[in-house]
Amino acid sequence: MGWFEALVLGLVQGLTEFLPISSSAHLRITAALAGWDDPGAAFTAVTQIGTELAVILYFAKKIGKVIQAWFFSLYKKDWRGHPDARLGWLIIVGSLPIVFLGLLFQDDIDHAFRDLRITATMLIVFGVILMIADRVGKKYRELDHLTVPHGLGFGFAQALAIVPGVSRSGGTVSAGLFLGYTRAEATEYAFLLAVPAVFGSGLYKLTDIGKDGVPAQWGPTILATLVAFGVGYVVIAWLMAFIKTKSYLPFVIYRIALGILLFVLILTGALAPNAGPAL
Repeated sequence: MGWFEALVLGLVQGLTEFLPISSSAHLRITAALAGWDDPGAAFTAVTQIGTELAVILYFAKKIGKVIQAWFFSLYKKDWRGHPDARLGWLIIVGSLPIVFLGLLFQDDIDHAFRDLRITATMLIVFGVILMIADRVGKKYRELDHLTVPHGLGFGFAQALAIVPGVSRSGGTVSAGLFLGYTRAEATEYAFLLAVPAVFGSGLYKLTDIGKDGVPAQWGPTILATLVAFGVGYVVIAWLMAFIKTKSYLPFVIYRIALGILLFVLILTGALAPNAGPAL
């Protein structure tokens, strides 16, 4: 992987990680259209660390309160009912599904799930799901209403993002909207829930960089991660302002259009389903 390729992929990662359009799908598609090798699940997971650092910076005050309250709840009984302590425990609960499914489908994540026909299908299907959720969701619940079943529901939705095209934020937000949470609250929880999952996945996948005799491209990978961090922070700020007054419809339209275009390119032979062999 060259420096220019890393710069482009870092920009793509930062621009798409927090929007409900699937960053892994866009990294996969960008590489395929450019004629580059598939950057692979390991590269995707590691560069996502950059975007999650942006989450930590943007929500630093909130995350600090959650960690403090959760820690106090371990040994102070009067803190166990505190909303931030509960949120900390429910982030842990919501992270369990992706740990289980990620380990269960590890080989598929690295190989079978990266077929562009699957990516196109997921873009369309989960675009429609997001549209329905945004229309039928009651949008009255806040994070103080979060329960263990709801936390697991969010978590299973997030875990579906192991398949490129689903979108971590899109799947999680859709679940939240179906459960009656407001757009802002569902989106905030989606961001917070992603932090342990993405850091865990990124650190776990670090050992795959340079695997199978391919020289480790640490310089370009670090560049892509730093670019993703900077761009990701700007996107978070924009999205949190956007959803306060607008719906998710523009993202739905984009997802469906991109999925259809991808199918057309594949069916016409302009793009191979497995273009760019995985690293």
